This record gives sequence, C-alpha cells and structure tokens, in this order.
Amino acid sequence: MKVLKDLFRLFYPELCANCENQLTKNENVICTFCRHDLPLTNFKDYSENKISKSFYGRINVEKANSLLFYRKEGITKKLIHKLKYKGNEEIGSFFGNWLGEILKENKELSTIDFIIPVPLHHKKLKQRGYNQVSKFGERLSFYLKKPFVEDVLERNFTSKTQTFKARFERFNNIDTKFQLKDISTVKNKHILLIDDVITTGATLEACAKELQKSENVKVSILTMAYTE
Repeated sequence: MKVLKDLFRLFYPELCANCENQLTKNENVICTFCRHDLPLTNFKDYSENKISKSFYGRINVEKANSLLFYRKEGITKKLIHKLKYKGNEEIGSFFGNWLGEILKENKELSTIDFIIPVPLHHKKLKQRGYNQVSKFGERLSFYLKKPFVEDVLERNFTSKTQTFKARFERFNNIDTKFQLKDISTVKNKHILLIDDVITTGATLEACAKELQKSENVKVSILTMAYTE
C-alpha cells in the first residue's frame, strides 16, 4: 500500500495550498515554511480577548477565539479563498486538526455539548457542493469528543455575496435570517458555534441570538480566522 502511495505521489505530487511547491512526506496541505508564516492570534484567554470583547453589548458569549488573523493581503486570505471557492476542503481539515490539538491540551472548550456550523442557504450549498466549515467542524469534533451537528440552524434567505460589500454595509445587512429548527434541541446546552472568518461578527451574532431563543443556552464561538 505504501509503495502504491509513494508511486502516486511521484506522478501526482501534492502541492502546498499557498506557495504551490511540492510537499514532503511529512507535510500536509501547507508546507512548513508557509505554516510558519501564518499569523496566529495566540489569544490565551478565551473569555477576555479582542474577539469576545467585539460581542459586548450584542450577545452573551461564554468564550471566543480564532486560530489566525485575517488580513487584506496574506496567506490566510488566500487559503480561505481556496477553501470557499476552489473546493480545497482539506484546508478546513488542516485548520481543524491544528486548533483541535490546542483545544485538546488547554481544555478551554471541554464543557460544550455539541458543535454547530453557521449554515449556508440550501441554494448556495447545492451550488458550492459543501459548507466550507464542515471539515473544520468534523476535526474539532474528533479532538473535543463532542458531536458535530449540521442541521440545527437553517438559513432562510440568501443574500448577495458579502465579499465586495463595505464593512459597514455588511454589519447592517438584514437580508440574511436564521431559524432554529427545533428549539428543544439546544435547551440547557452549551453550543460551540463555528465559522470561517469573523469580520463584523454580524452573522455569528444573528445565529447566536436565534440559538438563545431556547432556554438556558450558552454560546461559545470559534473560527479559523479573525479580521483585525
């Protein structure tokens, strides 16, 4: 089996998702050089940091964190773009494994009951073929030993792409609505809500507010990246 795998790699070498140089046997998705260039947030306190504070006065968040900083130019933006629009779902798995290892050690989110992704509208899901945070969630589920559940929230209305909207416009966009399918599902639960990037936090806020319509719901937030 190993011989066949090595032969396959010889004719179809795996390339770094950022620089596109050939990966070595010990590298996965991103080469060592590019991995060291990724801008880690390194927030040690999950309850009091830039991300959790950005939700003050908006929603009650137990804990919040992101693996990376997201900037206008840089590796993070390129990788997230490939994940969302180029079908490279392994980037989500890569980030999930990385963050999962951290969470396994620090136990910061050990009290959650299950993991929920920000959902895509069914039309966009059909068009893209996948939710870009699904693989991320599956890997977090593996490390945290908590269920990853994708059908708790649904997006009722699809809005025009947010990519080219100004920050203020995105924050005030009211075209996107979320609905909790079964209010009893999250009753008395601590939910880990996940997404790819936090920009204004408006989408995560809307999801959290819908979840908190149920009784005694706690929400924590975790994403791949956070916009400074």
